[in-house]
Amino acid sequence: MKQDKILSMLGLAAKAGKIVSGEFSTEKAVKSKQAFLVLVSTEASENTKKMFRNMCSFYQVPFYLYASKESLGHAIGKQYRASIAVLDQGFATSLTEKLKLAEKME
Repeated sequence: MKQDKILSMLGLAAKAGKIVSGEFSTEKAVKSKQAFLVLVSTEASENTKKMFRNMCSFYQVPFYLYASKESLGHAIGKQYRASIAVLDQGFATSLTEKLKLAEKME
């Protein structure tokens, strides 16, 4: 139930053009300090998770493992996506709140 709120908010952010997805674009957004939040699929490879975890910690960008590649991709109107960066502070803040809640529910 909670998951859907997060995914539908990702969809809104995508429609607003406030999202980049895919490893290369996500990495670029973090390094150019445009990313306010990074989501990586729970199905991503250990290397991918580790790379983004370290990068986000270095650049002080909130980082969450969330949902399947299919769910993440579907939420933003694409095929499979292992990583997504949110480029808007407002979306990132409310997504982070929902993600923290979802973590507590687990």
